[in-house]
Amino acid sequence: MKPNLHDKKVAILVADGFEQIELDGPRAALEKAGAETVIVSPNPKKVHGVRHGHPAKTLSVGVQLGRARPADYDALLLPGGVMNPDTLRRDPRAVKFARAFFNAGKPVAAICHGPQLLIEARVVKARRMTSFASVKTDLKNAGARWVNRKVVEDDGLVTSRQPDDIPAFNQRMVRLFSASGKPARRKARG
Repeated sequence: MKPNLHDKKVAILVADGFEQIELDGPRAALEKAGAETVIVSPNPKKVHGVRHGHPAKTLSVGVQLGRARPADYDALLLPGGVMNPDTLRRDPRAVKFARAFFNAGKPVAAICHGPQLLIEARVVKARRMTSFASVKTDLKNAGARWVNRKVVEDDGLVTSRQPDDIPAFNQRMVRLFSASGKPARRKARG
């Protein structure tokens, strides 16, 4: 049976410096499955992407982070990029926003450097995860069980390593998000 996200609304949390392909590819997969996607950002109107460190697209912000309510969304997507998650993890509103999805038992997907925000939100302890290689030690130090796989799913959280893994990431993310609304998973740990 084909995953159906027609009744789902997904928050895509980003700051300037998000990796363009890590937003565009997953967003297209979510929308193809029927989801409504919303760019949530600490920026008021526009957010700037990068392509391997070089300027890429500028996107309109759907909802400014200060006005976003996790209760309005069914799932959360965290694209990577080096600057993006570093900015978000220093913003208490972003940390609180991400943690709220775990506390509510809602599914989350994070790719590449995206899990850095989850470290700050203290939701990775004892979770099996993957990420870009340079985030491996940070995840392990935060208590995660890091594995070198294209995509890893653990208790409502899907993680992936890098842009090359986007097809596998998209497939797993869409399947997980379409299953949300089933019995809730464990709340945030730590």
